[in-house]
Order: sequence, then C-alpha cells, then structure tokens
Amino acid sequence: VRTWREERGEITRVGGQVTQHLQAALSAASNTLALTSEHLGAIANKLVESYDWGYGGWGSAPKFPQPMTIDFLLARAAQHRTTENTESTESQKGSVNSVVSVVNPKELDAALHALKAMARGGMYDVVGGGFARYSTDNFWRVPHFEKMLYDNAQLARAYLHAWQITGDAFYRRVAEETLDFVAREMTHPDGGFYSSLDADSEGEEGKFYVWTADELRAALDSAYDFFAAAYGVTERGNWEGRTVLQRALDDSTLAARFKIDVEAVPVELAECHSRLLAARGGRVRPATDDKVLTAWNGLMLGTFAEAARVLTSDNAGEEIASVASLSRNDTYYKLATRNVEFLLTALRPNGQLRRSWRDGKATVEVFLEDHAALILGLLELYQTDFDNKRFASALELADEMIARFRDPAGGFFDTPSDGETLLLRPKDLQDNATPSGNALACEALLKLAAFTDNGEYRDLAEKSLTLIGEYALKYPLAFARWLSAAEFALGPVKQVAVVAEAGLESARELVDAVRAGFRPNVVIAASSYPPGKDAPPLLRDRPLVNGRSAAYVCEGFVCKQPVTSAEELRALLG
Repeated sequence: VRTWREERGEITRVGGQVTQHLQAALSAASNTLALTSEHLGAIANKLVESYDWGYGGWGSAPKFPQPMTIDFLLARAAQHRTTENTESTESQKGSVNSVVSVVNPKELDAALHALKAMARGGMYDVVGGGFARYSTDNFWRVPHFEKMLYDNAQLARAYLHAWQITGDAFYRRVAEETLDFVAREMTHPDGGFYSSLDADSEGEEGKFYVWTADELRAALDSAYDFFAAAYGVTERGNWEGRTVLQRALDDSTLAARFKIDVEAVPVELAECHSRLLAARGGRVRPATDDKVLTAWNGLMLGTFAEAARVLTSDNAGEEIASVASLSRNDTYYKLATRNVEFLLTALRPNGQLRRSWRDGKATVEVFLEDHAALILGLLELYQTDFDNKRFASALELADEMIARFRDPAGGFFDTPSDGETLLLRPKDLQDNATPSGNALACEALLKLAAFTDNGEYRDLAEKSLTLIGEYALKYPLAFARWLSAAEFALGPVKQVAVVAEAGLESARELVDAVRAGFRPNVVIAASSYPPGKDAPPLLRDRPLVNGRSAAYVCEGFVCKQPVTSAEELRALLG
C-alpha cells in the first residue's frame, strides 16, 4: 500500500513496459517459414508414419477423431493426381493433363481407414447417426457419449468428401445419417443449430445409447440373431453389463453366415436400426445445450451447403422452391438457407455479428472464429445456390473482420479492437477440436481472393501462413486446418465462371460438371447473363459464346478459351 501511494508513477511506468513487452511477444512473427509443396508432402508422410494402422486414427486412448487431419489427406488425394510421366507434345504443353503430381497412396489409405474405423460404431451412433466427442479406449468402442455440433459438422464433411473420391456408398450413408441426426435432434425451429447433447441421462453416462441383450431381443424379434452376429452382442455385454453397438462382422461374412446376398445386408441392418431408434425414442433423453454459437453454426452451415449440392435427394424430381439453387438435395438446402437467415438476423442485430444466442437473446461479444466460420459457410452456400446475397454478406463480414481483428504483425487477434479492454489480446494459432479462428480466417481470405482478385485478401492470408510453418512441420495434428489452407494457397486454384443464357437452369450441365467429384482447389461462380452488380468479380467480362451458356476456367484470373459443353469443361478441369 505504501509503495502504491508513494511510488505510483514508477509502478505505472514499469507496468506499462511489461505490458508492451508481453504484447510485442504475443504478436511478433517469431515463426516466418513459408510452407512449400515439399513441406506439405513431408508433413503428409509424417502423418502416415504416425498413423495407427491397427485400430485407426492417431495416438492412443483417449482417441479423438481428427477430422481436419483426415480432410487434409483427402484434399491431397483429390488435388494431386498421379499421371503418366510422358513427354508432352506441343499441343499438350500447359494443359491440365501434362502436369505430373504424385502423392503417397497411403495418405488416402490412412484417411479412409480412419473413417471406416470410427464408423463401425461406438464412437459413431449406428442407431441414430452422429458422433460422440472421443473414444475412451483404443478401439473406438466406448465413447464419451456427449455429441458436439462441431464434431459432427467436420466429420460429416470428411465422410462426404470420402464418398466423392471413392464412390463408396458406405461413406455417403454415414454422412447422410449424421446430417439427418443434426436435422432431427440439434436444430432450433427457427433454423439455428444447437451446441451439444449431454452424455448423461437419468444420472448415468451413456444410458440412452447402450443396450442389454433382452432389450435388443424385444425390439428386434426375429431379426435379433442376425443383428447380434453383426454387432457381436453377448449376454454379458461389452461395457458394464450392457452393449455399446460396434460392428463385429463385415457385410460379406454376415451374408455368408446367413446365406443372403451381400447387397441385402445393409438393407436388413437399416431396418434393425430403424426399429431400435423407435424403441430408444421411449427412453429419457440426454439434455440439450440449446445455445446457438455462430462459429459452430458456420461449420455446420458449410457442410449442409456442400451436401445440398452433391447429394441427390428423394424428391429430386420435384420442383425446388428456388430454381436458381441448382440444389440436388432440397432438404439439406432448406436447412442451410434457414440457418444462414437465422445467423444473419438473430446473431447479427443492427449489423453487428454476435457470438451466442439463446431464448431470443444474443450476447454482446464476438470472436474471430465467428466471423471466419460464417464467411466460409456463406461461400459454400453461394456455390450451392449462386445467390449474390450470400457473396455480398461474406464480403461485408470479411472487411469487418479485417478492420476489427487484424494484427499488423501478421494474422488476427481473437478479440475485436473495439471489444473489452484486455491486458493482452489473445491470438491463438493452434487448431484444437475446432479450427483456430486464424486458420479459418486464412482459408476464408484465400477463397475470397479467388473470387475477387483482391490482393489484400491474398497477402493477409499468405502472411498468416508464415506464422505457423515451423510449428506445422513439428506438430501437424495441431495445425491441420492450416494445412488445408496451405494446400489451397499453393494451388493451382481453378476459378470457374459460368454464364447462363436464360436462367441458371440452362447451365445446369456445366455446373454439374464442376460438382462431379471432390475438387478442393476449385471455386465456382455462376449467373444469368449479364451478372448483377453484387456478383463476384470472377464473373465480370465473361460473355456468352454465340448466345450459348459458357464456362470459363481461369487461374489467377487468366482464363482459357470458354467452353460450352460439359465434356469440354471436364477436360479443362482434369
């Protein structure tokens, strides 16, 4: 007290110096390695070498799903294709097919192995869809039963991409079941997505999800023996006297044992799952954390938007409300559009984005990840329905993000400049269970640069990437979303501009050619000709070809000759 009273000026001076030192240390770009394609290849090899080929995933129990790492490996598998290393002719020089880029095939093997391991059950709810937070054991069998929105957003996206790469219906089914679970159990009537479902019900963890043999017999009747063989059900169970459902026999073995066609196995199991879901509906449900968080909703929005444009729905033959959407799955498209409308109204009152909403009230605070995740979700939805409002909102949020969160030393602070006064503004670079705000911001700016040719967006993103280069080489699992951003930054990025002669439906074949397969380094803008004033700059100065719909494939806003057929467009895209 005496010191404060008599030497307050000195205390203030020293305190100011310490604060300045800490702030400088926090925002200094101590890591300035620019990642190269060779670095990303070395990182991918490191991930393959450390992969658990016995049980799947990385590390030992508790085992976390690592969807960002899986998606990085899937993106590499889709982007880098092995082609025959032959001498190109004069006419082939500069063409897509003359580029030779090779990745270790085990990168894809590891990603798919991890997805298969988790989806056998345990971690994955085979009855109702959706993933738990993590596995308490090495076998992905007994999870911590809490279900988080962010896990399901990222994992559904990874399974969707795996299906696009492989065509294996297994991955599609898991993606759809997970999305259907979110739609059924984690969606507010106004369109926001809830944060989580608790692990406990009636005071017991997992009680809602596990089964005794007698409960299964009662629900399945004559199908019990078939189901019990599929899931290795015994009278004593596999966890505290009950059974956590996890596949024990694959489809071929099960078909042989019960003398049925292998194609009939998933159909029979789906019927069993449906009966069990109905039976489980009579149980006391776990509590729901009904907060609507902008960042987590942005992740889920992006996944629903992607699913809407690549998955064919049961009502594909019906008239979709917005013909311009070109959506193949009306259910997922409506979920995405209702969600974005909710986020841009309830969570953006008076034009200011907010972090959290519950019971009609939004909080005051907002963080970097809220802006960045929502921008990415908007860009995915724009590429699904080509509504210029989505793109305009993404631009507004990006410019606001730069103005309020930018760190002049590189990257972004987690808190806004006009927010609560803190001794130190945090700046987290590491990805955890959710991507870091900085990784999302970097990816968002790179994609906006591809649509706009805005050099500032690109420069900010590239400067951000240098902050994590050395760390990512040493600890790739902790910077996996950054790695996907780096893969996009290193390109080549193909920018596709589609102009339609008479409404977007007239260019459907061109749009579908771009959507065929997983193309992580492709962005697409489309519009009726001429494009509106709010359309992405990528569409400017792109005329029709002899009055016909046309597609322009560009790199760095330098375009090849436009094409008018899906076949020609597929050739340009490789």
